[in-house]
Amino acid sequence: MATTLAKAADSAAATGGQAARIEHVSKSFATPAGSQLVLDDITLDVAPGEFVTLLGASGCGKSTLLNLVAGLDAPSAGSIATDGRPALMFQEHALFPWLTAGKNIELALKMRGVPKQDRRGRAEELLGLVRLRGAYGKRVHELSGGMRQRVALARALGQDARLLLMDEPFAALDAITRDVLHDELTRIWAETNLSILFVTHNVREAVKLAQRVVLLSSRPGRVAHEWTVDIPQPRRIEDADVAELSVEITEQLRGEIRRHGKD
Repeated sequence: MATTLAKAADSAAATGGQAARIEHVSKSFATPAGSQLVLDDITLDVAPGEFVTLLGASGCGKSTLLNLVAGLDAPSAGSIATDGRPALMFQEHALFPWLTAGKNIELALKMRGVPKQDRRGRAEELLGLVRLRGAYGKRVHELSGGMRQRVALARALGQDARLLLMDEPFAALDAITRDVLHDELTRIWAETNLSILFVTHNVREAVKLAQRVVLLSSRPGRVAHEWTVDIPQPRRIEDADVAELSVEITEQLRGEIRRHGKD
């Protein structure tokens, strides 16, 4: 217990009380032509319980930054600290097809050290949280695309992380299913008080979901602009306030793309 408390204190000290602290982070990759700078001097905090969307044109380094925060790669410069180990959810559900929905979630619980006798009950609870009660025994091929992403979300929540990283998790879904899952994610976020860093290239999705929208410039990715979204939740994609802010952000995004084209 003392060790756990010490680790929590160390984590809080490293992040300055933030869910994530990204300080002056740059990332370069080696290419046949030499080093290519993908991210340049990114500084960004995610507060406890905050929902932040990371927006930018394709190739601007959004997913690279998320991978760095997840610890899947190391920055070339700068530092990243998170409050505990983040959970990561991808565009592809990445479920194991030979396992049932429930067993996919139990695998995450097993890796977290949850005792075997407690796993099924916890998996059932998580399926209920994403409104898939009764789907424990269903195989992946029996689930729709939206249902698979709900299971993937339940599995991510099963990691009991304070910070959830989401890399365009709804991009492959049809518009109606995506809209429904936006509402579900907003509900779950409110119920769990998670911190979320959500990558998207869809401006209206960013505005509908987030408390704060961060725009990255085209490569190399830099923080170009931030918006605080104070539109009350729940929001609808067609709401006038959502549309108005989306237009403003889109114009800024177009400017970044045009600027990149002239470089």
